Amino acid sequence: MMKKILLPVFILFLALLLWEYWVTANNVPKFILPAPSLIFDALVNDFSSLMLALYSTLAITLIALICAIISGVFLAFTFSMSKTFETAFYPFAVIMQVTPIISIAPLVLIWVGIDSVDRALVIIAWLAAFFPILSNMSAGLKAVDPNLSDLFKLYKANRWQRFWKLSWPTALPYLLASLRISGGLSLIGAVVAEFVAGSGGSTGLAWRILEAGNRLQVEKMFAGLILLAVLGILIFYSFALLEWFVLRKWHPAFSAK
Repeated sequence: MMKKILLPVFILFLALLLWEYWVTANNVPKFILPAPSLIFDALVNDFSSLMLALYSTLAITLIALICAIISGVFLAFTFSMSKTFETAFYPFAVIMQVTPIISIAPLVLIWVGIDSVDRALVIIAWLAAFFPILSNMSAGLKAVDPNLSDLFKLYKANRWQRFWKLSWPTALPYLLASLRISGGLSLIGAVVAEFVAGSGGSTGLAWRILEAGNRLQVEKMFAGLILLAVLGILIFYSFALLEWFVLRKWHPAFSAK
């Protein structure tokens, strides 16, 4: 376990040392590639404003992810209850997935209105996070053991009992796995939406990065990118920890760890 932590940290530390040496030795201008020491200074000097912006981005990300979980699970359950409904509407979910978010974002901002930028950001981030949950949850509900399904029918279990005692436990690992994907996608969607929104009322970290870029404060841009990367890592491993905690007692893939 310690090796999994220490080895990446060592590689990162070595890369930063090489980066610092190369930039200093070659006199690379800071507006092209700042040294790690300058990025650290920018992170310290602008810490309060960057953290406020990070909080705004995190709030949009979590709200969008919660909406994606609720809508994805509900729609997957509806698909499992009606094949006709799934056949009619699943292609539209695929269209939402394959259409680039960057091309949809300006339309969402226009439709929602510049006075409701936060709502538009949530919608765009939700669009990014929704499909993996729907797809994985649908796959999980279809992965029910046919023999167990026949057993439930034999004992005349009602629809709710079959879902709660059979379908839900089967689909839960699929859902938890999808959260690790959708968590990162909701963050990406929020950042893309903030970039498209520009200065409009957006207070997130992506706007701070844009602002720093317009002022050629490249070290501040890197500081913002580092915070986004750290946030993405925390979201991913938080859901990985949740997955392990929920499944460790009964799922063989986790109980052996």
